[in-house]
Amino acid sequence: MSDLLYPEESYAIVGAYFTVYNKMGAGFTEQVYQECLEIEFEFLEIPFVAQKEFSLQYRGRVLEKSFRPDFVCYEKIIVEIKAISAIINENKAQIINYLHASHLQLELLINFGHTTSLEYQRFANSQ
Repeated sequence: MSDLLYPEESYAIVGAYFTVYNKMGAGFTEQVYQECLEIEFEFLEIPFVAQKEFSLQYRGRVLEKSFRPDFVCYEKIIVEIKAISAIINENKAQIINYLHASHLQLELLINFGHTTSLEYQRFANSQ
């Protein structure tokens, strides 16, 4: 039995990423890849919400500012896309904060900018 969280759903999302990457390649903006993934998710019948708003709290008060990850798929997996040469620690910190603030359990960080190979990482909520 697999220890991976949501393995079937993750596999479907990563498969959509591979398809978009193979068809479009590297070098476009995040917005282009976001639109392509929306089309691919619809084609594969992967349920998603793009730019879902999550509220933030500080000392029990809801902040005026919120955050919007690129996608929430299957109502339980955040998908954040990048189009950069390499994933860096600041990207990972953003992902961890999104997971903690959303109270969801899994996030996929997908990078379309790496020119020599496909790059994605899984992050599980440890809280």
